[in-house]
Amino acid sequence: MPDRAKILLVDDREENLIALEAILSSLDLLPVRARSGEEALKALLNTEFALILLDVRMPGMDGFETASHIKRRERTRNIPIIFLTVVDSAPDYAFRSYAAGAVDYLTKPFDPWVLRAKVAVFVELYNMNRRLAEQASMLRERLGAELPPGDAAGQAAVLPELSRRLTAVEDELVRVSEVARKTNDPSLTGPLSDLSHRLKHLRAGFNALT
Repeated sequence: MPDRAKILLVDDREENLIALEAILSSLDLLPVRARSGEEALKALLNTEFALILLDVRMPGMDGFETASHIKRRERTRNIPIIFLTVVDSAPDYAFRSYAAGAVDYLTKPFDPWVLRAKVAVFVELYNMNRRLAEQASMLRERLGAELPPGDAAGQAAVLPELSRRLTAVEDELVRVSEVARKTNDPSLTGPLSDLSHRLKHLRAGFNALT
């Protein structure tokens, strides 16, 4: 069974971290706390995260500076970031958040259902990307090292299994895309489009073998 997706929660206030964990408790994910931008960057060195919920106002390294470091690192630049801040923040905070590479920006107090729904979709996309990478790896291994050229019998045994796995991911993408459409959330357009492109590329490669 694959490991649960991890979400990095970055906030300098303990009560906010507790509230975020409570909101996300019904989702199948593992929250990881960071009390500062520096702690967040350390956590990102060795752990893979599906999503980062990042507070803007923090002492020392604020959310914008933290995000700039995250986006400069090859390992972490593609992790989605949702900025969280209080409603009376400076009027340019939303613009600065998107300029820093955030996929979304929410003001506190936010609707728990909205945050939970957004996180759920990003976790689904992360899990689908993992499964897609696994299918691509399996396709290369099974049709490369294990099956010598011209082994029609071996391919006949393996291809149906791989096709079923790929079809399952395609069906799940359709389901998640429908959920995203109903939420009318523009922050999901890019990740969904990228995943759809990768899936079509893998399907085209698979079809060339059959």
